Amino acid sequence: MEMTLQLVIDCSDPRRLVPFWAEALGYVPEAPPRGHATWRDYWFDMGVPEDELPPGAGEFSESIVDPTGRGPRVWFQRVPEPKVAKNRVHLDLKVGGGRDVPLALRTQRVTATVERLTMAGAIVLRIMDEPGMEFYAAVLQDPEGNEFCVV
Repeated sequence: MEMTLQLVIDCSDPRRLVPFWAEALGYVPEAPPRGHATWRDYWFDMGVPEDELPPGAGEFSESIVDPTGRGPRVWFQRVPEPKVAKNRVHLDLKVGGGRDVPLALRTQRVTATVERLTMAGAIVLRIMDEPGMEFYAAVLQDPEGNEFCVV
């Protein structure tokens, strides 16, 4: 039996996070299955009762997919409670190229990605560049406060 991976991110507003994470990961919003104008229509056809769907759920894509088909699907699940503590799991966006790439070039790549993502709504929490470590990374928050790293 084949196993696939889906990453689920709890959030209060998928409309804010879908475009942000599509930009961050180079993904695209997932279109509803063929024959359905929206995900909500699809879920109704599957028999999901209307009272199980929050208002507006499925009216737009709440998931993103890798257009190459290599990465996991990411679903932004609407939940009623706000984020209250540090993430126990976070994403590392590995853009620097690894330790075989000169530090100056890794720093340039990380900085360019951080600038692009702050324009999309991220907030920089801290830069990690301890002297002598030959390491450069940034810790950011997405528009709902979920932490992630650009390395």
